[in-house]
Amino acid sequence: MFRSMLVRSSSSAKQALLRRGISSESVPERKVAILGAAGGIGQPLALLMKLNPLVSSLSLYDIANTPGVAADVSHINTRSQVVGYMGDDNLGKALEGADLVVIPAGVPRKPGMTRDDLFNINAGIVKSLCTAIAKYCPQALVNMISNPVNSTVPIAAEVFKKAGTYDEKKLFGVTTLDVVRAKTFYAGKAKVPVAEVNVPVVGGHAGVTILPLFSQVSSF
Repeated sequence: MFRSMLVRSSSSAKQALLRRGISSESVPERKVAILGAAGGIGQPLALLMKLNPLVSSLSLYDIANTPGVAADVSHINTRSQVVGYMGDDNLGKALEGADLVVIPAGVPRKPGMTRDDLFNINAGIVKSLCTAIAKYCPQALVNMISNPVNSTVPIAAEVFKKAGTYDEKKLFGVTTLDVVRAKTFYAGKAKVPVAEVNVPVVGGHAGVTILPLFSQVSSF
C-alpha cells in the first residue's frame, strides 16, 4: 500500500508539471538541503522533497541517524539523488551548493513547555545553522520551520545581516500548518469539500498573531 502511494504521488507530481507545460527533462538542477532531517518533521519532509520532480539533489543533515533516513528515502524511484550527512563536521558539505535550505531542526514544544523554554533551546541551534548557511550557501532560499517561528526568523535575519548575506526576499517563516488547519476547520463547518477551499492566513505563527481571513475564503 505504501509503495502504491509513493508511485501515485510521484505520478501526480509529474502530471502537475506537464499541465504547466514543463517536462521533467527541462527542469533545471536544484539542490535542497534539510537540516534536522532525522526528526519527526524532517523525515516526512525528506519524503515529500524526494517526490518533488523539481528537486534534483537532496541533502539530508542531522546530528545523528541521518544515514539510515537517507538510505530509505533514496530508494524512492524519482530523479533526485539523496546524500545523508551527520555531525558538525559534515554540515558544510551538506550545505555546499544548496539552492534551498529548509530548517526543521530543534526540539518540538512539549506539554508544560512555554515558548520561552522553546526559544532558549532552539535559538542556539538556529544561530549555528544559519552561520553555516551564510558561509557555505549564502544565496540560498531559507525556509524556517523551527519553533517559535516568530522568533527564529529574526534570529536568522540577524545572523545573515552580521555576515553581510541578508536578503529579505530569501528568508521565510513556514506557517503552512496554520493554512492547512484553517482550510480543514472551515470546510468542516461549511460542509464543503476541503480540497476545494482556500483560506488566506496572515500574521505570525504564535497565539493571537495567527489570523485566518474567513471573510476572504474562495473556492476552486
